[in-house]
Amino acid sequence: MRFSQSLLWPLTLPYAAAVNLRTRAYRIDLLRQKRLDGIVISVGNLTTGGTGKTPMVLWIAERLAAEGKRVGILTRGYGGKTQPAKTGGGDSPAAKEFSSSDEVQLLRHRLGGRVAIGVGADRFARGSELAKQGVEWFVLDDGFQHLALARDVNILLIDSTNPFGGGYLLPAGRLREPRTALARADIVVITRGDYTPAVQAAVRRYTAAPIFNASPRLDSICPVDAGAAPDTPADGTETLRGEKLFAFCGIGNPGAFLDNLRGWGYSVAGCTFFPDHHRYTQSDVERIEAAAHNAGASALICTEKDTFNLAGGRWQSENVWYCRISFQINREQEFWRAIKSKAEAREAATL
Repeated sequence: MRFSQSLLWPLTLPYAAAVNLRTRAYRIDLLRQKRLDGIVISVGNLTTGGTGKTPMVLWIAERLAAEGKRVGILTRGYGGKTQPAKTGGGDSPAAKEFSSSDEVQLLRHRLGGRVAIGVGADRFARGSELAKQGVEWFVLDDGFQHLALARDVNILLIDSTNPFGGGYLLPAGRLREPRTALARADIVVITRGDYTPAVQAAVRRYTAAPIFNASPRLDSICPVDAGAAPDTPADGTETLRGEKLFAFCGIGNPGAFLDNLRGWGYSVAGCTFFPDHHRYTQSDVERIEAAAHNAGASALICTEKDTFNLAGGRWQSENVWYCRISFQINREQEFWRAIKSKAEAREAATL
């Protein structure tokens, strides 16, 4: 334990007591969960920071939509600002207005009008609105700790590079709940690794749920250009392989972005990180370009989520790109069958 963690460790005791009391209250029905009229698939994690929730939510929503299901995503959105539940629109990565959180804009941009989206801290209220519009399948984003809403499938994501956030609860570590909370999971997905026996062994101590692995897959590298058509952007996947890249991002796990770029075979000359959901200013843009020049980089690259926060600055460089990624799930057909069978079993039990 680092010295800073030792100073914060006493604060984990009241935090743990509050978490355990709340969980127990729901378990014994002292606090009652609200149930939507439909199937709810929750995607969440045990730690703060990024574990790949948004790519997983996209993967599930796209699968359900492809099967002809009426699908809705329930998300708190950054800051929990309530918005009318509605289908997606045509938000562009270079959108000029911050109509919503970056993650919500990304979901709308990727899914178009195929999936409805309800944004707000009260996920039951947003889901009820969507149910009135005919939605029957709900994907609950960041829902593992949102015990107020009943779910039919509880999917827990664990980052293989830092599975338990240093091993300590907030605020000394990154754990939102003790590891024993793994017992609530119906399915565990270990992200950012195809072969993770040590992490799987640690998970197995707390749950018998099926375990799967998932890794980020690079679909394309697109230009950050307001004039580019969002559905048919130029693809720099191959042309950038000979470039020295300067990476920048404001996401929950920036180190993973660097690891991904290098794992995909790109040369990273330098990087700079910002807080999660950071909205870039002109000063930020100038700082990034100066750092890239000093590092000898010939191109700039960020995540797709960052593009929705770039409207506050204007680039001098014309060589600014973003990565468009998806999840590659090992044994994906088995994974999908596990989700569907769990959902159907819960649905049958409630009839």
